[in-house]
Amino acid sequence: MRKLRYPRPSRLLGFAIVAVLCISGCGYHFASSGDALPPSAQTIYVMRFGNLTRLTGINEELMRYIKDEIAMHHRLTLVDSPDQADLQLSGVVRLAIQGPINFNTAYEPTTYRNSVTVSAVLKDLHTKKIIWSTTRVGGGQHVPVVATNVVTTTPSFLQQNLRSGDIAQMTDIQVAQTQTAAGRDLMMQRFAKSLYVEMAEGF
Repeated sequence: MRKLRYPRPSRLLGFAIVAVLCISGCGYHFASSGDALPPSAQTIYVMRFGNLTRLTGINEELMRYIKDEIAMHHRLTLVDSPDQADLQLSGVVRLAIQGPINFNTAYEPTTYRNSVTVSAVLKDLHTKKIIWSTTRVGGGQHVPVVATNVVTTTPSFLQQNLRSGDIAQMTDIQVAQTQTAAGRDLMMQRFAKSLYVEMAEGF
């Protein structure tokens, strides 16, 4: 019988190193590295975003999530004035949708869809050059608004301060309100994460 031979640990380590080098050579970067940002840039000013939608205040709400996402990565420091900043982020909320997409047999909404689309520009305030821009970055989230549609084992539900038994004790209005608020929060988080990744990595 032929004896099976397995790679030595040292060879496995060598394969792993080669794989990592190949990945890095293909231009893959971790989202928090900010490799596309100017190396000397340390501070950023986020301008008040414009709002072309009918949802009053959606731009202000999005900006709070954007600032939280920037701060979380510790790559850039947020400042309150462009005079203090190396970079400036500006943008416009072009589309914001909040509406039902699924209904029951009585034509009552059972699921809502929250989505937002934004155009954004990142400018180097020292060189006065645009170093990144996008005409379409966004986020979306489906939101179940009736108890029978709420899946209490999903990550989005587990992030809430609710237990599975709490949903059964709520009225229909309470379920709709809590799930709509939670879905909107998750949608904003996903949007801010997408924007930061595109901005910091130059996608």
